[in-house]
Amino acid sequence: MSIYARSITKYPWIWAVIGAFFMWLLLGIFAGSLSLESLVTVATTASFLAIVAMGQMLVITTGEGAIDLSIPSIITLSAFLSTGFINGNNFNLLYVIPIVLGIGAFIGLLNALSVLYLKIPPIIATLGMGYIVTTAILLYNKGFRAFTLASILLHLSRDRLFGAFPVIVLLALGLVVLLQLMFVYTKFGKSLMAVGQNAEAASLVGINVNLIRAIAYIMSGVFAAFGGIMIAARVGGAFLGLGDPYLMQTVASVVVGGTLISGGKAVPIGTFFGSLFLILLVTAMQVAGMKIGGQYIVTGLLIILVLFFAANRARQ
Repeated sequence: MSIYARSITKYPWIWAVIGAFFMWLLLGIFAGSLSLESLVTVATTASFLAIVAMGQMLVITTGEGAIDLSIPSIITLSAFLSTGFINGNNFNLLYVIPIVLGIGAFIGLLNALSVLYLKIPPIIATLGMGYIVTTAILLYNKGFRAFTLASILLHLSRDRLFGAFPVIVLLALGLVVLLQLMFVYTKFGKSLMAVGQNAEAASLVGINVNLIRAIAYIMSGVFAAFGGIMIAARVGGAFLGLGDPYLMQTVASVVVGGTLISGGKAVPIGTFFGSLFLILLVTAMQVAGMKIGGQYIVTGLLIILVLFFAANRARQ
């Protein structure tokens, strides 16, 4: 094996970095100018996707084709709840944020119970939970009234540190570091990898497989809830379908970044760059004047292509 092949095997996120770089160049060509500011702007948008995709990454790492399809609904519900109950009051953050994160964790727990004890396939269980959550959103939306946003959330989602570094990008990168440390140094992180690689073998060495998988689903719910709070602050409120674009984008970001779709291997930094690549792709198509239908086709084909190669890599 050549040194280049070994590098790609050891650092699979390199492909996401290369892809993001070329998409940035392509964006510069379409826009007629190439600037670092444009990259920072796109990275800001990508960070919201990356935060949510980190939770998807944890579920995928559990193996057996697990994917959390309830993430878009959790995002939308969290956006409505946080915007409605905080209603521009920074003091309300003290109790609303923990409650919203707790609701995300509870939905993740219900997903886990459906998968682990009712033996419902993960895709079906989380999709069904997504419909239930969507129904709750529709009921809450009837009386929804919120006209202002908390200034603290606005600062976190829109402002820059020292006028140069977007705070949300720093938050996303901080999450990348924490998850990487978790996989390398904590018992849970190592157990999660082991469960995804071979659940039966993990059980034989004393790992509580169901507990590890349940925690992954719960964390996915928490990340989706936090993402929903931040996204609502970014766009200036909540609306039906807010989380829909994140359905397959989270999966694509995870797999493009080098995480195995079959489980057992997670790449947090790759998930960040995978998110950056996808947002750059969409932005380049928009700048090029491609119609929304064409954007969906290109993005869909990319996701299918990435999943195809990822499945082949997993079999090898």
